[in-house]
Amino acid sequence: MSKKVAVLLAEGFEEAEAVIVVDVLRRLNIDVVKLSCQDRLELRTYHNIRMFADVLLERQMDTLFDAVVIPGGPQGTVNLAANPMVVEFIRRHDEAGKLICPICSAAARVLGGNKLLKGRKYVCSGDLYQYFDDGVYVDQKIVEDGNLISAKGLGVAFDFAFHIGYRLTGDREDTDFQVEHIYYDSWRTPK
Repeated sequence: MSKKVAVLLAEGFEEAEAVIVVDVLRRLNIDVVKLSCQDRLELRTYHNIRMFADVLLERQMDTLFDAVVIPGGPQGTVNLAANPMVVEFIRRHDEAGKLICPICSAAARVLGGNKLLKGRKYVCSGDLYQYFDDGVYVDQKIVEDGNLISAKGLGVAFDFAFHIGYRLTGDREDTDFQVEHIYYDSWRTPK
């Protein structure tokens, strides 16, 4: 059975972080659903690009996904962090042991800002970690602690996406094939 991933999108999300993750996971035959955490499917990204989600979050609140991906973007993460449905959705998935995968400012603003890091190690962009004491900041490209996989920012989005994909599928051969297929030389499945 195919794994299923939710990507949480709000007005101002970092479009490249979201699209890279969606693309890579779909290449690995993972079902990805882009959830709008606003009251509409059409959203404006961090760089003012019109993009569309697949469905509204409110219609998927009872669905349990294998992973929840949370892209960054200054305004996008502020909007996500302020949305009680988003906080509840993440909390429910975390309590069920599903992968929680923030990138860039999302770990600090969305998780840390809502006490969802729970003392786990994480990474985020810039110096945002200084404003939150809910987790333990580690200055690495990608940090995995239990079911939490966090990434520093856009520059490591491919590593982040392949890391999540491999964790979900466990398929070393297909993951490495897809890495090589796009000529990405900076990441391979761990041995």
